[in-house]
Amino acid sequence: MRYAVVFPGQGSQSVGMLADWLSVGAGRDLSGIVRETFEEASGVLGYDLAKLVLEGPKERLDETEYTQPALLAAGVAAWRAFKQEMPKLSPIFLAGHSLGEYTALVCSNSISFATGLSCVQKRGQLMQSAVQPGVGAMAAVLGLEDTQHIYNICKEVAHGEVLSPVNFNAIGQTVIAGHKSAVERAMVALKEAGAKRVLLLPVSVPSHCDLMRGISEEFYQFLKTFSWKAPEISVIHNVDISVHHEVFAILECLRQQLYSPVRWVETIQTVAAEGVSLFIECGPGKVLTGLSKRIMQGITTLPILDNETLAEAVRTIEGGCYYE
Repeated sequence: MRYAVVFPGQGSQSVGMLADWLSVGAGRDLSGIVRETFEEASGVLGYDLAKLVLEGPKERLDETEYTQPALLAAGVAAWRAFKQEMPKLSPIFLAGHSLGEYTALVCSNSISFATGLSCVQKRGQLMQSAVQPGVGAMAAVLGLEDTQHIYNICKEVAHGEVLSPVNFNAIGQTVIAGHKSAVERAMVALKEAGAKRVLLLPVSVPSHCDLMRGISEEFYQFLKTFSWKAPEISVIHNVDISVHHEVFAILECLRQQLYSPVRWVETIQTVAAEGVSLFIECGPGKVLTGLSKRIMQGITTLPILDNETLAEAVRTIEGGCYYE
């Protein structure tokens, strides 16, 4: 049977994540490979990433410049622990939600771990610089399934400002982003249109909207300074829900991803249509596990974030013969 591995993006971070593996004295040999991953990351980034993840402060971990490398390292660490337990690891697809796409590219050997860290650190810095604090915002829209209606409302209340749906996370769960004043107007209009809840998100930048377009060319040129190759495992890209093997196409997807929506519903549906019935989430939290269950019935979704969840994933794959 076929399975896929997915990697979370911003919003899955928390102080203390992966503590079961990262804390001094943590059990099992797996803690060694996880700590080594974070030590490697610290050498690239120039600060103690494990200390930031375990101790905070939360305000710094939530700054996108620090969030992005932390989540990439956490995803790669979980993947490496998974591989150590399952040497015959052979997922059909890898995919990542926004930032998680870089984790997928690292784990597919399209880029090195060090390159991935440098890319997401630069990505976070540029995104942070693109919009002054308080200018942009993001909000989650819950219980409104008609995405075209959400588009239309955003267009009606934008009043010349940037405002658009940016994350299609699950059926009835969409995120909008843009100028803060426009987002606030949309929140009122969407509630009046029947949304069950509209929640302002605690983020430092409004991702995946036109406010990020201005940094895309500089970031693209930065990406081109590194060595890339075709992924060894197919990676589904957020922008076009496609697999690419040509480096120029991968870099173009990453450039466009900055200001384009994350089409997660279509990603899960597309992978499931290829006969995938098991999704493994490598990294902190269980956000994608929950979203996958809402998107598709009849699939199994499991997180890997500590010894217990890793053991369950291994038992499921071995018991279900999820090998090629």
